[in-house]
Amino acid sequence: MAMALQPLDVLVALYLALGGSRPPFAKIATDLGVSPSQAHSAFRHATHAGLVSPHDGTARRPALLEFLTHGVQYAFPASRGPIERGIPTSHSAPPLSAEIQEDGMPVVWPHPQGSVRGETLEPLHRSAVIVALRPEFERLYHALTLIDAIRCGRTRERRLASQKLKQLLEA
Repeated sequence: MAMALQPLDVLVALYLALGGSRPPFAKIATDLGVSPSQAHSAFRHATHAGLVSPHDGTARRPALLEFLTHGVQYAFPASRGPIERGIPTSHSAPPLSAEIQEDGMPVVWPHPQGSVRGETLEPLHRSAVIVALRPEFERLYHALTLIDAIRCGRTRERRLASQKLKQLLEA
């Protein structure tokens, strides 16, 4: 039976790539704001897709980077929305905001606790907002904003985001 890759599967693989050894599913679930069964299912799907090793539960960083750089924009296309308050993402957030000049409205994930008004972008997964609000997940937040730049950016933004994502995953 084929399993279609879902956004949470990618988020769990990314979470594992930026962490150390695989934590218990209950911790993954708590950290990402999903149920343990959702975390376990996402882990299984990511393993089936080759993004996570079935042997030790660690992310296969080269495969993950390949998918994020070349496939995520097609598998999970960006969906823009109205102007609202939210949390900066894509080229409007670190680590790209220091290098790319804003030529229009900032891009944000809609959220009432956000600090910026801008054009909304549906995050890869709803848990991205939970991650963004927690300082201990700064690297994961940065990775998600880079993924958004790949999903919705122009050529220069996508290229720069891919380079920075590679640096983040290799660190």
